[in-house]
Amino acid sequence: MVDAAGAVAEAGTEAYPRIVAALIRVTGDWTLAEDCAQEALAAALERWPHDGIPGNPGGWLMTAARNRAVDVLRRASVERRRLRDLALLTDPEPPAGAEGDVVDDRLRLVFTCCHPALALEARVALTLRTVAGVPTADIARAFLVSESTMTRRITRAKTRIATAGIPYRVPTGPALVERLPGVLAVLYLLFTRGYDADGEPAFADEAIRLARLLDRLMPGRPEVAGLLALFLLQNSRRAARRDQAGDLLTLDEQDRSRWDRAAIAEGLAALARAGRGPYALQARIAAAHATAPAAADTDWAGIAGCYDELARLRPTPVVRLNRAVAHGYAYGPAAGLTLINEARAGGALDGYPPALAAEAELTARHGDPVRAAALFRTAAGLVGSDAERRALLRRAGELDR
Repeated sequence: MVDAAGAVAEAGTEAYPRIVAALIRVTGDWTLAEDCAQEALAAALERWPHDGIPGNPGGWLMTAARNRAVDVLRRASVERRRLRDLALLTDPEPPAGAEGDVVDDRLRLVFTCCHPALALEARVALTLRTVAGVPTADIARAFLVSESTMTRRITRAKTRIATAGIPYRVPTGPALVERLPGVLAVLYLLFTRGYDADGEPAFADEAIRLARLLDRLMPGRPEVAGLLALFLLQNSRRAARRDQAGDLLTLDEQDRSRWDRAAIAEGLAALARAGRGPYALQARIAAAHATAPAAADTDWAGIAGCYDELARLRPTPVVRLNRAVAHGYAYGPAAGLTLINEARAGGALDGYPPALAAEAELTARHGDPVRAAALFRTAAGLVGSDAERRALLRRAGELDR
């Protein structure tokens, strides 16, 4: 039996953002574009089981969405020019030589959703909804708000784009250099929301998909390649991060045979094009873990060196904390504890559970298990994730034995 639903899902994943981007370009109506794309998917679910899967599923969806938009606009008496432009929209997989328009559409959509005039969370939500096609209910759950609240936020973001006259285009020259980091920051936040202990894994998957898209459509951008490498190398460990009870495992506890070797290979290939920017340095750190046959083989000195560079580029308290941990493993716990105390200057890490957990681990390695166990318990009382809390308390219990 033909898996029509699976074919719709597969075609929709690739075609949906192309359809939405093309319809927005022509009509200027975000809601209409999304509604027509969704109706095309619904029509495919209804017809493909009986009619069969078309030879060009993406083209079928584009045609269905275009026809629906034509109907809506005709009923609304929209000017003939827009109808004529819509009639020219066909397959989202263009013939040779016509790729430029599709590339522009997709990049326009990403850069518009990530415009700095929008609040950061609005950028993330709009990117998820419009570019990735994630249902509003799923976005709302990740942001811990109701679906109606998230719907209003996304609607306000679209309204802001219209009323502020935010251009639906990809910036060029110095403006592109200025805007690209903001786009990458949105994808980084999206990935983090998916990769966190209690995150939504689908969000990490979408961040990877969008990073691949940017890397393909904007070749020669080392910062994009660095971000993609970071996502792939980090995410390669996802299947091994928990035990059978669902509890988090540290890197040295994970079964490395469960790491995704294909993702690691793809990540290393991207890293080779990535330079030494902040994302690339983080990716090099992830690569040092991903390529170590065992925890004991980890190149901690190399990791510490990457953190030294990263701290010069982005001297945030969290980066300085991670640098301290790396130095603690590379050069001994005393060195790491000294750097943790330096990172705490000014109270920047007060009440930050990872700082307490890092101090606890280095304190245990320095030969004071009683103090280390107490620090682990203090950290456990501050975390918001049940999985992280259980992991910290388990570590404290190990030191009590």
